[in-house]
Parts: sequence; C-alpha cells; structure tokens
Amino acid sequence: MSIRLPSDDGGLRPHRPNSAPLAPLACAPAHSRRFYAAAHVVADPLAASTEARPVVDWEATLAFRHRMWSQGLGVAEAMDTAQRGMGLDWTTAAELIRRSAAEAGAVGGRIVCGAGTDQLAPDRVHPLKSVCAAYEEQLGHVEACGAAPVLMASRALARTASGPEDYLEVYGTLLRQSARPVVLHWLGPMFDPELAGYWGREDLDEATEVFLNVIAEFPEKVDGIKISLLDADREADIRRRLPAGVRCYTGDDYHYPELIAGDGERASDALLGIFDPIAPLAARAALALDRDDATAFRECLDPTLRLSRHLFAPPTRFYKTGVVLLAWLAGYQDHFTMVGGWQSARSLPHLATAYELADELGLFPDPGLAEDRMRRLLSLNGVGA
Repeated sequence: MSIRLPSDDGGLRPHRPNSAPLAPLACAPAHSRRFYAAAHVVADPLAASTEARPVVDWEATLAFRHRMWSQGLGVAEAMDTAQRGMGLDWTTAAELIRRSAAEAGAVGGRIVCGAGTDQLAPDRVHPLKSVCAAYEEQLGHVEACGAAPVLMASRALARTASGPEDYLEVYGTLLRQSARPVVLHWLGPMFDPELAGYWGREDLDEATEVFLNVIAEFPEKVDGIKISLLDADREADIRRRLPAGVRCYTGDDYHYPELIAGDGERASDALLGIFDPIAPLAARAALALDRDDATAFRECLDPTLRLSRHLFAPPTRFYKTGVVLLAWLAGYQDHFTMVGGWQSARSLPHLATAYELADELGLFPDPGLAEDRMRRLLSLNGVGA
C-alpha cells in the first residue's frame, strides 16, 4: 500500500514505504576518525515553550544521546542543531550541557559542548570586554562539567568587532586560559545570517587568513576546527594548512563523504547535524573506515547526500525542522513539536520529501509507525493520504 505525498507543484505523488529498515547497530567508537553527531533537543509539548522560555523533555532528549553513544558516535551538545540562537537560551543550554556531560561520563561516551555568548541581550551592541566575559562564563561551565569545549561563532562578537584585531584579542584571551584544547567553530552566514563577515572580513579569503592566524598562534590549545561553510574546496585548503595535530571536523552537510574520505594525504573528522538523523549509516561508515574499506564507506554515506542537501536547503538555518520531524517519525520522540514553535518553519511538501528520502534509506526502525505518523501529519494539514 502506498502513501500519497504532496509535491512542490501542488500535486500528489505515491510513495511505497520501505519494508527493509536498517537493523539495529551497537558498536564501540571508531578509531580511524572522530564522528560527532550534533544532536537536537526534544521539547516538552505540554509546556508553554517559547523562544524566551524553552522547556525541554529531559528524559527523551538524553535518551536520544544514549542512542548516539550506543552506535559509537560522539555527541556535539548544545550547538546549532540544538537550536542555540533559535529557541534554546543559555540557561537551558547550560542545564543541557550539565546533564549530557554527566550521562556521557557514566557510559564513557564522547562529548563536546558549545560555548558562546548567547546570554547577552541580542538587541544591543556590547563592549568587547562583555563579549569576552560571556565567552569565559560559558567556557568555564563546559570545562567544569568535564566536557571538551567548542568555541562557537558569536553574534555578539560579529556585531561588536571593528576588525580582525578584535577577533584575535577575544579568541587569544580564551585560548590562553582554556584548561584543555578546544574546537574552533566557523559557522557561515547560510546557517546564521548574523554571522556574515565573521573574523572581521567579508572576503572569505581574507577571513580565512585571520582564522588560520588564531590557530597558528595557539596550536597546542586547539584540538580541531569545525568548518561550516558548505564549501568543500575551501575546507580542503584550510585542512592542508593546519598545524600538525590540529584536526579538521567537517561541518559541510553538502560534501561530507568526500571530505571525510580525504584526498590521500589529509582527511576530515566530522561534527555534523546530518549525523543526527542518519546515525545508523554514519556509524556503519565509520566502521568501514576502520576496515580501510573505502568502497563500503562511500556506499554507506553517498546515498545520504540527497536527504542532507534537502534538509539543509536554503534557508539552511531551518534544517532543524526536518531533523526533528525525522526523529518523531522514527519513534525517538512522541511528537513533532520544537522549542519556539519552529516545527512550522518548513513547508508540508518539504517535510514529505524528507520522509520519503529517509524512508528510502531505511532510517525508520518501524516503517509502519513512520507511515502512520506521516499520514496523521498530512491529514492535520488537509491532505488525504
């Protein structure tokens, strides 16, 4: 039996649900690469959750992280995928970091956590010292929780900085005092328009030089970098120019298979939002790399690109909506509700295609449940399925 899905042209198309989902997988972390899934948060649908007051379902949120760890993946916590800057405030993010870091410690799971400046009021320009102090507060919290920090790109810094020297001052201050090596995150404006001109330069070649200068000054304090520019050639160039021992964690949700596979000399590790919905395939791909089986690696990840490019299609920042939809359809949470109401950010045809592509990949443990939930969503929106 097929389900009729809405298309962008206003029509309906049939889809026959997959009858052969991926088998469950439990494995230890891979040794050839580090794979982190940037994980979403599960909202509490019964609470009055708004962007000003997000309410998280802690049990479901932490259960999802345990699912990542059981498949050998690390968790990148309280980052863009968890709706930082799009519904998740710092108070809630701090609690999320505390809880997830404790759970990771209990099971030996890998975890890194985002440190930024989002406790600062978003509607004003803050002095540079206030931006630095906000970063220090969050960095200290992540380290106190026992997790490795990711220094996230800061809207407040982008708004305040007058040029590259301000970025060098802030990041230099943070790296000098960090207790352990950090991951530096360069998030492009396609993910967050307020981060345009980051590193004090609109020109990406010039911005790259500033970024590399920060790393070159403190290589012992930088575990790695996460590049989220959706530009594979630029990432490969930056990767080639990194000091020895500094990792490149790809954040390119359009080109990750080729970047992780590498060019024969250098390869990227991964810290990706798309690993949230495709975790079973990402885990299998990591195991293939451990066996030096490049063919099996690409057979696992190449087919996921259609889904990833669909979820991250412009406006790219709304990709979280599709990620949460797929978690609901897969049975990992009981509802399709997001903090701040962002479940409405994508069109019904977009969500229908996300369901179709994920189903074709075998990502729903119970295809019948996914089909039933998709039918209910369509019906609620006036589409007879």
